[in-house]
Amino acid sequence: QVQLVESGGGLVQAGGSLRLSCAASGIIIRISAMGWYRQAPGKERELVATINIGGSKYYADSVKGRFTISRDNAKNTLYLQMNSLKPEDTAMYYCVQGVAPSIRWGQGTQVTVSS
Repeated sequence: QVQLVESGGGLVQAGGSLRLSCAASGIIIRISAMGWYRQAPGKERELVATINIGGSKYYADSVKGRFTISRDNAKNTLYLQMNSLKPEDTAMYYCVQGVAPSIRWGQGTQVTVSS
């Protein structure tokens, strides 16, 4: 059974940093496509960042240069380092595994950035 458990969200002031973690079980993340989505109230779900099996990374334009996706294969954990946070980064952040249409989702972790 695949489980993705996010942690690390919280309330932070604009300009601050947070690191999200996604502990995976039932899969081996180094041989999986992994990523982060986010969804703010009343907005469409947005793909934030991905990392593929070869280690290539993708970032949405809105987070490029501020967010970094990485993985620790030994811990089977995915990370999202978020720096220079802005109020518009406020959203529920979800860890995902796989590629469309077969994507598995974590339960999400809330990130709130105050101005």
